Amino acid sequence: MNVTASPAPKSSILLEIEVPADRFDRAVRDAVGRLSRRTRVAGFRPGKAPRPILERVLGPTAVLDEAVEQLVQQAYRDAILEQGIVPLANADVEIVDAEEGKPLVFKATVPVRPEVTLGDYGSFNFAPEIETVDEPKIDKVVEELRDQNAQLAAVEDRAAQNGDWAVIGFTGTQDGMAFEGGHTERMPLILGEDRLIPGFEANIVGLKPGDETEFDITFPEDYPEPTLAGQAAHFRVDLKELREKILPDADDAFAQSMGDYPTLAALKADIAERLGRNALDRARHEFSDKIIEYAVANATIDLPDVLIDQEVEVMHDEFRTSLARQGIGEEAYLKATGQTEADLHTEFRPRAEQRTKVLLVLSKIAEAEGIDVPDAEVEAQIEMARQRYQDPKTVRYFESERGRNFIRSTLRRTKVVETLVDRWLAAHPEHPALPHLEDDAPSALDGAQAEANASIGATDPGAIPDALEGHDHHHHDHDHDHDHDHGDAVGEGEIKAPAKAGSKRGKR
Repeated sequence: MNVTASPAPKSSILLEIEVPADRFDRAVRDAVGRLSRRTRVAGFRPGKAPRPILERVLGPTAVLDEAVEQLVQQAYRDAILEQGIVPLANADVEIVDAEEGKPLVFKATVPVRPEVTLGDYGSFNFAPEIETVDEPKIDKVVEELRDQNAQLAAVEDRAAQNGDWAVIGFTGTQDGMAFEGGHTERMPLILGEDRLIPGFEANIVGLKPGDETEFDITFPEDYPEPTLAGQAAHFRVDLKELREKILPDADDAFAQSMGDYPTLAALKADIAERLGRNALDRARHEFSDKIIEYAVANATIDLPDVLIDQEVEVMHDEFRTSLARQGIGEEAYLKATGQTEADLHTEFRPRAEQRTKVLLVLSKIAEAEGIDVPDAEVEAQIEMARQRYQDPKTVRYFESERGRNFIRSTLRRTKVVETLVDRWLAAHPEHPALPHLEDDAPSALDGAQAEANASIGATDPGAIPDALEGHDHHHHDHDHDHDHDHGDAVGEGEIKAPAKAGSKRGKR
């Protein structure tokens, strides 16, 4: 078998494969035997029907199609093993010549892990920016604490004003007819926050408890309920209750009620210290983000679509989970926003491409820096996953080889960024230290991305090997069950679709 490999666009390899004629002839004879054994033909015992009879029953190209399908799969697997290629997904196959008596010739375009060429990632000219903690910021926290500890008192001697807590009842109509959702007996709201229709609450300001008012108002064009968006309506509103916030005085007594603070000055000193620690932590994280942006901007990488598609699916799963936490179904959201799933994917794609670049570039820097993660740290994360997640499928993902690779790559990337930050700080001893607020070791399980990867069984881009290098490519993650509702996020390069001898292209 002759195999020629050459680079192709979007991080893929073009394999041109020629299978000798005698092997093709054997494949045809084997195809006759297989089809004869599994096809019931009147007058013939299983396995005894000759080729002309089979082709009369199954179609004139049935034997050749069967032979080409099996031989292409075998030859493709042999070729990627011979060339040391790890496919990211199914290859795109073109049958060039499938004439009996001649060699079988086909091409396979195989998506592979993209080559990352690093540029500069350490000689940047920016520095961490630490937010100044001043008196106004401290006073703002004191005011927030006073607001959180305010008491509500009934308003009896004045009309409603912004900032008051009100309870209203209302009835809305269009052309004299009530509409769904347009009536309530009691609704609490804080005047001035515009939680209802814009301009609605302004009609309540100036009323006293027991007063009623009527007014016309137009729903905004982007109102979630399509039947009301941009429509005019008439409302009758009555103010049932009115309360105001009574804030505690900012004095020593207030400070003592907040904890072990003898004076207001002691409370402010503690707030200043906390704000200072937060500012240092925030400066470290923002500095880390700028370093990552710098490294990615200077790297060269040609992403295959399959990796971007996988990250789009991860982001979609994150979004779906976020909606669920708010009590919103995805179908209802799409209906309310007038979007389709394809619209969401188009919206996600630029960020998905950037996220994939970040994952691959940081993994490449880890290789360059010789940064690795001990097995013990990976095992500790898996044990954490067992404690954290109730869903057996999610736990199986993190226990699987694919999940272990995700954990290892995630921890490795975190170490890369921390190494670059600490290296800069060591080179600039005049700069204030930037310690983390958190004392715990970094976790690969934090955030929605980990759950989303587990949900679709994703392969971490940074964990995909460049070549086989002793890897048994016929071994798959059979130690756990994947739910393939989304498809295998990044496949093992199996040839799944049948190769039709009469057609030129197919997914293999």
